[in-house]
Amino acid sequence: MKLSGEALGGGNEQYSHEGLLALSHAIHQTVQLGVQVGIVIGAGNIFRARSANLETVDRVTADNVGMLGTVMNAAILRDYLRADGLKAKILSPREQRPLTVAFARDTALGLMQAGYVLIFAGGTGNPYFTTDSAAALRALEISADALIKGTQVDGVYDKDPHQHKDARRFEKLTYDDVLARQLQVMDLTAVTLCAEQGMPMFVFDISDPKNLIRTIEGTQPGTWITKE
Repeated sequence: MKLSGEALGGGNEQYSHEGLLALSHAIHQTVQLGVQVGIVIGAGNIFRARSANLETVDRVTADNVGMLGTVMNAAILRDYLRADGLKAKILSPREQRPLTVAFARDTALGLMQAGYVLIFAGGTGNPYFTTDSAAALRALEISADALIKGTQVDGVYDKDPHQHKDARRFEKLTYDDVLARQLQVMDLTAVTLCAEQGMPMFVFDISDPKNLIRTIEGTQPGTWITKE
């Protein structure tokens, strides 16, 4: 699951206690349904590299700061998951003690088999790649059944539904459709990677964390994106 950093906040708050409680409980319910969960989280509630003053702050520096922000968010979410009774661990491209251990595919798969919820922090470990790309990469590395992306709208629209009342939501798209229409689902690298490897993606509204359960049960409105 790909979550934006804003999913942890509320209003002008970087972190919402009530929101985090609801999110961790929804993840716990998902695990109880027998689903193995891996989460890639952004850092938009703390810092956005692309919004930094790049005339002063080097882009590489900005991206590295953003990756640090994802580690901070992962640590907060991990502790809420643990408080809800789950086993949770943070993996990042490079070990950052005491918060994370270094990502290795075999380690990740073993932990998931042991019932851990994994939080993949630190992006890909490289500048110029977004957490969308990290989500696509980790989903493929752990052989996920699907990549689900929690956003603030209930799927992919032909135009911004917040600005256009006549915006139309797609129930299903191919990756070719996404690229041809230039739909802002994920960044181009992530979309291309999922398309090449046939990784299905579901985009849904996570503003109500209970929608995660509905997504797993197949009753949540959203948009499926597949190779064909």
